[in-house]
Amino acid sequence: MGGGKRGLAGPLFLACGGRLWCSARLESNRDKRGQSRTPYAGFWIRTGAYIIDSIILYIVQMVIAGVFGLGAGATTALDPAAQEAVLTGGGGLLILLMIVIGVAYFAVMESGPWQATLGKKALGLIVTDLNGNRISLARAIGRYFGKFLSSIILLIGFIMVAFTEKKQGLHDMLASTLVVKGQPGQFASRGVFE
Repeated sequence: MGGGKRGLAGPLFLACGGRLWCSARLESNRDKRGQSRTPYAGFWIRTGAYIIDSIILYIVQMVIAGVFGLGAGATTALDPAAQEAVLTGGGGLLILLMIVIGVAYFAVMESGPWQATLGKKALGLIVTDLNGNRISLARAIGRYFGKFLSSIILLIGFIMVAFTEKKQGLHDMLASTLVVKGQPGQFASRGVFE
């Protein structure tokens, strides 16, 4: 296949009928019975990764609360007096800072070279788009805010991971992402910036 589209004439491009957005790379990874061989990350391993991430973010929150002169109860609602101090004092800034840190942690780590937060990395998981490629920062931010929707419907958006074919939660479906067991680049058909 000659011509100026040399990089586009590979098997993925042809398998997709000329479309770059299809998921032929991961979809073609099926055994003889049609079962997917892609190692999608299930509910419990993802829960374990989230617990690790929560511990890390909790430690960061405690350090920042200490810098603001507040104790551990101020960020966990254990101390009503500390909660009142947060809401009446400079707590608005503290709350905003905590949200920004959470967004930055998840979005930057999942869209970065590791394709994983520290919790996911520890358990050998990565976040990809439907083609197995690294996700963009914008998609990672969208995925993060999609978790709020997954949460407010009685956590059903997270529980969906246990029951969907590709082990996707609602936030994964909204952002067109997958969480798989593997290393960065293992499933990629092309890079984010290629």
